[in-house]
Amino acid sequence: DGAKYLAEALCHSNCKLQELHLFGNNIGPDGAKYLAEALCLSHCKLQKLNLGNNNIGEDGANFLAEALCHSNCTLHTLNFSASAIGDDGAKYLAEALCHSNCKLQ
Repeated sequence: DGAKYLAEALCHSNCKLQELHLFGNNIGPDGAKYLAEALCLSHCKLQKLNLGNNNIGEDGANFLAEALCHSNCTLHTLNFSASAIGDDGAKYLAEALCHSNCKLQ
């Protein structure tokens, strides 16, 4: 899975990437999980993530919501439009937006 390899790179101490645009790359829940795990690590400097037009689904939205609540997450912008998150996914993300650690603007 390509998202897994990208997530591994984001975790590397030498990675300085601040923006990642993955619009329309067929990323599913597993890919969202890998990216969410990377967002929780102190080495990850990502501030903008575009996951629009993917199939992250409700499970993927939940993984991302959990990452947004993590104190190490530096993400300021997240696009998940047309990513089939459903009602439950929207609920998870809405709850994350209210968390004190969430830095989305």
